[in-house]
Amino acid sequence: MTRTGIHSRPAVLLIAAALLLCLVLGSSFIVLHRLRDLRGAAVEAPAHPLTDEQARQQVVEPARQFVEAGRLDKATATYMLLSCTNREDPPYQGAVYLDFGLPAPGETRRYFDRIDAALTARGWSVALPPSGHPGGRTLTKDGVTAVYYPNLDVPGRGVLQIYGECRNVTDHRADPTGWVDITAALRR
Repeated sequence: MTRTGIHSRPAVLLIAAALLLCLVLGSSFIVLHRLRDLRGAAVEAPAHPLTDEQARQQVVEPARQFVEAGRLDKATATYMLLSCTNREDPPYQGAVYLDFGLPAPGETRRYFDRIDAALTARGWSVALPPSGHPGGRTLTKDGVTAVYYPNLDVPGRGVLQIYGECRNVTDHRADPTGWVDITAALRR
């Protein structure tokens, strides 16, 4: 009696080869992914690290630009160094969280259009809108990303978040954490 169809010797060999190929590719993916985790860009020391002050200025200066060019009303801001790898290990990036007043609800879109125009005139580029923030905008310049949107939890207020590059390699694991008020630094 001869075997035909799926039970034939060529079919069994083809299925075995396909399963073996899947096993080899899956194992290779896991090994390569593991190597990438160990040597990934987020954990490699940057070629040109930033000092603490440079990381701060990288995001505080753009915050000033937004306040001035966008004529942000009643702006308050805080600053913090954030870990780019987890909650505490280097490298770090400077981050600003800025709160500002918005015009009447029907005027917010035009207000954001004016902010976009004022900042693109200063060299900023419009990027994809932020997910999870209806009506929000994203601008980028020189490795810095700024995201702004209406604060849905506080009507009449907007939020601007600015993130610098992950280039501060100073170890801040033992530092006290928390946002620091930089509102006074927004005014020249």
